[in-house]
Amino acid sequence: MKLAGTRIVVGWLLSLTLAVACTAPAKVSDGEEFGSLRNARVAVESPRRELVYFAGALEPAELEQLAQATSNVRVVAGLSREQALERAQEADGIDARFATPEFLAKAPNVRWVQSMSAGVDRYMGVKALVDDERIVMTNQKGAYGPAIADHVFAMVLSLARDLRFYADKQREQVWARDGSGAKAFALQGRTLLVLGLGGIGSEVAVRGHAFGMRVLATRRTEGEKPAYVERVGKPEDTLALLAEADVVVLCVPLTAETENLIDARALAAMKPGALLVNIARGKVVDTQALLAALASGQLGGACLDVTEPEPLPKEHALWKHPRVLITPHVAADAELSGERSFALLRENLRRFGAGEPLLNVVDKKAGY
Repeated sequence: MKLAGTRIVVGWLLSLTLAVACTAPAKVSDGEEFGSLRNARVAVESPRRELVYFAGALEPAELEQLAQATSNVRVVAGLSREQALERAQEADGIDARFATPEFLAKAPNVRWVQSMSAGVDRYMGVKALVDDERIVMTNQKGAYGPAIADHVFAMVLSLARDLRFYADKQREQVWARDGSGAKAFALQGRTLLVLGLGGIGSEVAVRGHAFGMRVLATRRTEGEKPAYVERVGKPEDTLALLAEADVVVLCVPLTAETENLIDARALAAMKPGALLVNIARGKVVDTQALLAALASGQLGGACLDVTEPEPLPKEHALWKHPRVLITPHVAADAELSGERSFALLRENLRRFGAGEPLLNVVDKKAGY
């Protein structure tokens, strides 16, 4: 009886350990945990053989870390698209860059596709991926939020403090205290609207709150309102919320519902003189409507890390506008982003080999 009781206790402890492992998100070097278990799914239950994952380019040290994370997954890194296609039958999991219709047609064993970006709109046109319920797709939600949120406020402050004018004068070695004529303003007391309170939007909202801003937001899903946000509305509340905001930051995924979300009607609903920041996708904004709102003065300025079209052609009118700040889709670039992205890949690889639910599972029907 004593031996049987011991076995029961040991079995219970093992089950508890596995349960904790399944719910533990990814970790970075400072101990921060991130990664979403919402929609979490197992890609391969109780794997009975070694699984093969086709990765992108990896350094030898990164390959070693991945090998240490799991003994049941062999990582094949650095294949060209042509090489991957030739070996498609080997793959059980793949980096999303390989997820073409041609590859998937030759890869009957693929059950996991890992996007190395947070946005997955570029893959939603691949019918073989979207329609196959056996394939679990995951993304990099949470990896790039801190860097992108920093970039948002770097751009906003550049316009708010007229920094581009002073940078030009520094190059000219001119002490010009009168500024460009644009009125500088402080963020404290202003209203920030975050459209899309997901992983990136939440980081933007946290920083806005720290600047002393009143923070409003929208999101599609239900959930507890964060303490740093005054009010969370639904997408249908967007026009009403736009009228209250001094700074509007677009953090929504690109879907059929969000394409041209910021059109002439939305721009007309904004508070006159407000700033628009787009770090989502260029197609979320109607470019011609944006130019018209800037020309009329309805919009006080725009900070664009993404544009439509992209890359922005030379001589495009957006380049020349004095109240438009453009960066070439680099908001996520940071050493921290790389560390967090790799941590998510490593943890999902471990889960894949262990038959555990994967982090950041994409709702392929919703498109994010």
